[in-house]
Amino acid sequence: MSATRPEVSIVIKALNEERHIAAAIESALAAVAGQNGEVILADSASTDRTVEIAARYPIKIVSLRRVEDRSCGAGVQLAYQYSRGRYVCLIDGDMRLREGFVPAAIRFLQDHPDFAGVGGTSDEHQTGNLEYVKRADASAHDVNAQPGEVSHLAGGGVYRREAIESVGYLGDRNLHSTEELELGIRLDALGWKLARIDIAAFDHYGRPGNAYSLLLRRWASRYAFGTGEVLRAAFGENHLRLTLRKLRWQLFLWSAVHVWWLALAIMLVLAPGLVAAAIATAAIALLPFVVMSARCRSIRIGVYSVVAWNIYAAGLWPGLLRSRVDPTDWIDSVVIRDAILAQSRAAPRPPARASAALNNLVTGWGANEP
Repeated sequence: MSATRPEVSIVIKALNEERHIAAAIESALAAVAGQNGEVILADSASTDRTVEIAARYPIKIVSLRRVEDRSCGAGVQLAYQYSRGRYVCLIDGDMRLREGFVPAAIRFLQDHPDFAGVGGTSDEHQTGNLEYVKRADASAHDVNAQPGEVSHLAGGGVYRREAIESVGYLGDRNLHSTEELELGIRLDALGWKLARIDIAAFDHYGRPGNAYSLLLRRWASRYAFGTGEVLRAAFGENHLRLTLRKLRWQLFLWSAVHVWWLALAIMLVLAPGLVAAAIATAAIALLPFVVMSARCRSIRIGVYSVVAWNIYAAGLWPGLLRSRVDPTDWIDSVVIRDAILAQSRAAPRPPARASAALNNLVTGWGANEP
């Protein structure tokens, strides 16, 4: 890699991704092979072997100093604040870059100066978890997941540094999810566009396990607070109206859930007699599960969808009421590994300061997940 400004920075945000981080890094290194590029791992204070594995590769590794700073937005911004490339390609630690995507994305941005970023198509490889099955099905009908002009680049993409500098920062460190949508809103407000091109960009390997356990984890990590946090971020800004328009579907759905809760409470209080109250409440309680099961043609997916709505609807309020820190502030972090030093080692091993930094990390719930 040249000491001059790289053409592209591939930045990987990760938290406890020891199963996938090697493949993610190798795909990133392959993407910059033969060109002026850099690869940076932004680790959100992982407590597994993520950093140890990553230290085998000639890349820069940076990590949060404080576990309490963990968030999806902080992971994005941590990676960006150490990057130098004219273009910045953002991926997660459980993704693999497809060959040919990065150069195709850069060519698109060079040919279309009014576009701030570009994504591609992705393949979901985790089929054992209902969350990702549901996500893959939704993507098939989501215009923002299809080639063409889009409102945001969910799942990562290549961004023009000039555009990011114009809006101040890549990721809002206050956001525990929905950071791509919030970035898309800020870019849109200044007239920038985003696109998805018809080329395979990523393979995604989500977390295995029970989808309901994942929902509980998303509450504990504050991932479920994302919609409220995005809305809170827009208060007092000139893009508040645009934010309300972009969030209209989520806000409508979470409002409907609140109305459902209210209807259940009313039935319990106002229905004449215990039997009538029980029947009316049960009917109202079951209605959305029946409707969604029929719509999804699957009882499992239908039930999971309604349960997920409840988690995210409840998360609206703590997200909306959270205090914020200035998203342009430097994120407190440590450079665990420098790419230039790593290249000079024939057999790279994690340096002593990496071990010391890791020993100071505190175990906790993570929020840096897709």
